[in-house]
Amino acid sequence: MFGAIGILVTIGAVFGGYALAGGKIGVILHALPFEMMIIGGAAVGSYVLSNSSDVLKHTLRDIIRAFKGPVWTGQDHQDLLCLMFQLLRLGRNNPVELEEHIENPETSEFFLAYPRILADHEVVSIITDTLRSASLNYDDPYQVEDMLTKRIALIKDEELHVAHALQSMADALPALGIVAAVLGVIKTMSAIDQPPEILGKMIGAALVGTFLGVFLAYGLVAPLAQRLTAVKKHDMSFYEVIKSVLVAGLHQHATNMCVEVGRQSAPEQVRPSFISLENALRDIKRAS
Repeated sequence: MFGAIGILVTIGAVFGGYALAGGKIGVILHALPFEMMIIGGAAVGSYVLSNSSDVLKHTLRDIIRAFKGPVWTGQDHQDLLCLMFQLLRLGRNNPVELEEHIENPETSEFFLAYPRILADHEVVSIITDTLRSASLNYDDPYQVEDMLTKRIALIKDEELHVAHALQSMADALPALGIVAAVLGVIKTMSAIDQPPEILGKMIGAALVGTFLGVFLAYGLVAPLAQRLTAVKKHDMSFYEVIKSVLVAGLHQHATNMCVEVGRQSAPEQVRPSFISLENALRDIKRAS
């Protein structure tokens, strides 16, 4: 919603200001399709050339993601903490029964209670792999924390590939605009025998290329890349919450304290309140 508003405000301010200043929109509109073909086509071609098939496959999905915003909500963070509480408590009371849940999460009553979490393979994998390692005596808190940090860093690099590719495109667009402008100047020079009013329109059309390259770069593509980066990093905090709870658990803190450590590691805008989480945990204790 806000992304679409931002685009409309940017376009309206630039072209509206130009028109109010006495500029002729017709000159831009006449040259726009051809300049867009040169600049946009070169940008897309360069994007395809410089990126892997995985990045290309995920580009449209991630652009939509940038407009939709973060996946994980405050309720999801509370659900995650409740799930971690149940797993840690069971692991301390009955390690053998815990193995059934981590080996088959798709049939676990704990995981099934939170379908949005269960649907994310990476989240489930981090939880189950770490608990499985702990059950096999790989339970040094510092080693596990280092392992999780490296794993999350790898996920982060993969998740930000599209954002980095879009930023690279934004960096290239002004230069591609100059390419389009130079081609326009070449066209103008080939018609040097034409009257000044015709040459003026041709030069104006050539300069549209420079304008379009800079406008697309700094008005649209670069902000989109920054927005996507912010959304991805926001969602990556979900993994940090998991890491905080698991590491606290390996330090043998009380289960409630482990969950509180995870709660406080969540971003403020999606962090469940202490009272809300406490009530949810109380309901779980009563039901068990």
